[in-house]
Amino acid sequence: MQIKFYLTGLMISFVLAGCVTVTPTQEDSKTIEDTKIDPYLWLEEVEGERALSWVREQNAITLAELHADPRFDQFESEALAIYEAKDRLVYGKIRGDFIYNFWRDEVHIRGIWRRSPLQQYLDGKPVWDVIIDIDALAEAENENWVYKGVSGLPPTYNRFLIELSRGGKDAVVVREFDISTRSFIEDGFYVAEEKSTVSWINEDQVFVATDFGPGSMTESGYAASVKVWIRGEDLAESPELARVDTKDVGTWGWTVFTAERNYSLISKSKDFWTHEILLLDENMGTTKIELPIDADLKGVWKDQAFAILRSDWMGSSKGSLIALDLASNQKTNVFVPNTKSSILSVDFSSSYLLLTIQEDVVDKVLRGVLKDNLWVLEDLNLPQGGTIYINGANPLNDNFFYTYNDLITPTTLGYFEDAMADLKVIRQSPARYDSENLEVNQKFATSKDGTKIPYFLVSSKDMALDSNNPTLLYGYGGFEVSEKSQYWSKTGKLWMEKGGVLALANIRGGGEYGPAWHQAALKTNRHKSYEDFIAIAEQLISTKITSPGKLGIMGGSGGGLLVGAVFTMRPDLFNAVVSQVPLLDMLRYHKLLAGASWMGEYGDPDDPIEGAYLKKYSPYHSLSADTKYPMPMFTTSTKDDRVHPAHARKMVARMMEQGHPVMYYENIEGGHAAGANLKQYATRAAIEFTYLHRMLMD
Repeated sequence: MQIKFYLTGLMISFVLAGCVTVTPTQEDSKTIEDTKIDPYLWLEEVEGERALSWVREQNAITLAELHADPRFDQFESEALAIYEAKDRLVYGKIRGDFIYNFWRDEVHIRGIWRRSPLQQYLDGKPVWDVIIDIDALAEAENENWVYKGVSGLPPTYNRFLIELSRGGKDAVVVREFDISTRSFIEDGFYVAEEKSTVSWINEDQVFVATDFGPGSMTESGYAASVKVWIRGEDLAESPELARVDTKDVGTWGWTVFTAERNYSLISKSKDFWTHEILLLDENMGTTKIELPIDADLKGVWKDQAFAILRSDWMGSSKGSLIALDLASNQKTNVFVPNTKSSILSVDFSSSYLLLTIQEDVVDKVLRGVLKDNLWVLEDLNLPQGGTIYINGANPLNDNFFYTYNDLITPTTLGYFEDAMADLKVIRQSPARYDSENLEVNQKFATSKDGTKIPYFLVSSKDMALDSNNPTLLYGYGGFEVSEKSQYWSKTGKLWMEKGGVLALANIRGGGEYGPAWHQAALKTNRHKSYEDFIAIAEQLISTKITSPGKLGIMGGSGGGLLVGAVFTMRPDLFNAVVSQVPLLDMLRYHKLLAGASWMGEYGDPDDPIEGAYLKKYSPYHSLSADTKYPMPMFTTSTKDDRVHPAHARKMVARMMEQGHPVMYYENIEGGHAAGANLKQYATRAAIEFTYLHRMLMD
């Protein structure tokens, strides 16, 4: 079960789905004292009339200026052509004898959920059977539905839980669907719009973690209570299995279906990095799995719990993958990284453990089996040099897909009938931009404290070192997320093909070198991430790749905070800043939407020490009327119920008040992805890259 509760769009281990929109209370936002400190609290009213009027006014100014640039229409058209390309790779999830896929194009704007017999798909002749047309459903029900995902019930996959969002928010409506009748079940499992987690236990039972009334949601906006809902019974009267304090992050349940048996699990999360995991028995009793509370559970398989350690434990070092026998609590080491490696993902087929690791931010996949109580790991011999994803591995069978790509190599899709069988390449995506004269090099910058910080550099093979190359530096640096060498179609077409250089930063706070790399920039060490990013920028300048007038930075979500902080710290280094769906007010972030769930990452603004530290770098509080800043671009979404749009709104309002040039665009729908359909994604791409060309190439 993946539960969406990460800050970025990228996957990390527990992905908690959904969350309520928490509007600041009148006491929070209307007090005279608060208003004296922050005159822009009214912009926190997500859909307040005054706030939306301000948003529309800023959007009109931005679009009028950028639409006047002939590149805008060109970029929008080029981006949309990539998003709607009919020869895109068709990915899917294997469920029984079928492969299921969600597809959007110029006809199906909201998308269709469909399936094809697996063998016909493998033969390159898929026969697609449309199960749900989201466009037709939205029209029929007069709803702004955005598809958010499905969860099928193994092994027959006759029943699915469908997640639908209004406008792209994290909050979803969950409805039960019957494949045989191609219809929603009238009296089936149904959970109203909420940041809920609903997941299968068996055909007649599901876990439900949602808003059950007063006291049932945490301050982070997630469920504080999880229940088992039995078909035909009243959800309100269903038995509660676990509860956490409202100051904790939340709790939820999920089931791991394997060939031998099923494991129903409950997570009680105190904060983002600490979880107590319970195993549910057939009598609805729970037993705690005896792992350290900060261990990162990756799965349960063959009566063993697999976890990556975030701290040393019982002779095993942090960053190691261990297996804990559920009956005896005996621990074995599965994989112990060295100083240059870390574990990216752990997957299971019915017979094999599949371990994806990275060495100096380059991926490889190992196949593992247990022999004589020792784990034997062998290389799967997949392509090297870029990013590999195992796709569709399932403990119920042995077949799965993999993908490989890097910054200038389009994605290859391959298939294993069995982890011991030969690799079969299914197809490769066509190139989306001209990369013939481009090359990728890995570089290392030295941060302020002497730490070597890797980054990938994409440039022309004959790039002149004349300090005149328009360069875009991208980063994230948080939540154990690694920035990988991956094929960026849109950026390649709108930036690199047109002469731009791309630098991709692997700063501390991410997961590039395991838990220690992440923990080095937690809370009151967050400045390490910013120093790393600045060190890369300075090296790009000192090696004459670029100059401050030609250097721009970009980041989204936690990366939006990164570039917001760095450009207020060192405005002399940059001439363009794109801050997407960002955090920027670090003294109130914990009071806005899911913000409280991230205090394990950033710290507690109400703590005297951590609050004082946060104020020092909080971009919103660091602005000065007396400082000259590059003109930044902030983009966000009204429907983002993860990172509150007020962060970007208030930052822009304060910059305008101080007389600084600034650009702003807020998509009125689209959630944390800042787009609800392909056309909106293309428009946002045109906005951001037209701005970057104007600032760095003109």
